[in-house]
Amino acid sequence: MQRALPTLARNVVGIVGRSGSGKTTLLEFLVAQLAARGLLVNIIKHSHHDLELEPAHKDSARLRSAGAAEVMVASPFRFAIMHELRGAPESSLEQQIARLAPADLTLVEGFKASPVAKLEVLRSALGQPGRYREDPYIVAVASDCVAPADLPDGLVWLDLNAPHSVLAWLLQHTG
Repeated sequence: MQRALPTLARNVVGIVGRSGSGKTTLLEFLVAQLAARGLLVNIIKHSHHDLELEPAHKDSARLRSAGAAEVMVASPFRFAIMHELRGAPESSLEQQIARLAPADLTLVEGFKASPVAKLEVLRSALGQPGRYREDPYIVAVASDCVAPADLPDGLVWLDLNAPHSVLAWLLQHTG
């Protein structure tokens, strides 16, 4: 299978893999290393669950419940915008990226069906096959097992236990 060309920007990379594969641990390492190099990194984390970012009794939650379309909570340390969909369809990855401030790199955990270059995290202990054979947007795999002999053309196989090699690939891939 030929690896697909992503339709989203070169500075957007998806991180996909099964629950428990180590996606968040790898992302923490990558973000810390990239930030230490002075790069501005955005993260989009998709969840299939409802987001509860504030207790129901707090003013911002009460105002959302009262019907506000968006509520911004701001402090000297950070801000967050809660946007209620109220039955509207979930935004696409492209729409979510457009909401973010500009960055050198945007890493996306989730949105596995989106047409973006992806790094799959594949851990052998989970006993699950990878998605790299079916998803042409997966351009690299970080795994704790050796590459299969029939690795698809153009797919990069990385050692999950050597996160600096994953970082080097990411820096090279995103230019």
